Amino acid sequence: MTLRERTRQAVQADIAATAMRLFLDRGFDATTMEQIATEVGISRRSLFRYFATKEDIVVGDLVERGRRVQAALESRPPDEGPWEALRAGLETLARDPAYSTEWASKVFRMLAETPSLRARQLEKRLQWLEMLVPDIERRLGVAPGSPGDPRAAAIVSSALACLDVAVEAWTRGSGESSIEDLYDAAVAAVRG
Repeated sequence: MTLRERTRQAVQADIAATAMRLFLDRGFDATTMEQIATEVGISRRSLFRYFATKEDIVVGDLVERGRRVQAALESRPPDEGPWEALRAGLETLARDPAYSTEWASKVFRMLAETPSLRARQLEKRLQWLEMLVPDIERRLGVAPGSPGDPRAAAIVSSALACLDVAVEAWTRGSGESSIEDLYDAAVAAVRG
């Protein structure tokens, strides 16, 4: 990575951290891009070079997280079942040190309560589907992109829905159970 790329990433991280603090303190809808730019010490125009929308500040790295899940999934043993491999791949999200329980709970609550964030999150999650389906097709012995076989897409879609439900239950329960346990319960219900 070049110095320019590292600098850009550092500035993006600083903007995101500042914006998240403002979003959590003031509310997502009550925080403007102008306020974020002022707090960071850059012009509004410069802010838009890093993030096109407020929603991107919150969920912009979701595609990168999806790539991490994809890499973890693809590194799993080739004979491992699709559900087990997906769970192992999704565990990479739980190991992200950037998420403390208190911080994650606030962010998840903000995502649940803000329609524009939920819509943007769904859009990003559809990209996860495209990234994860090929590996599950391989595990099922299905030719990649087979139009007549919906099984891989159904499994990945179900796993992601189970993850969403687990996160929502965890947020409502104030973290009493782990997201992993709630995910496992959701998957068991779907597969049962």
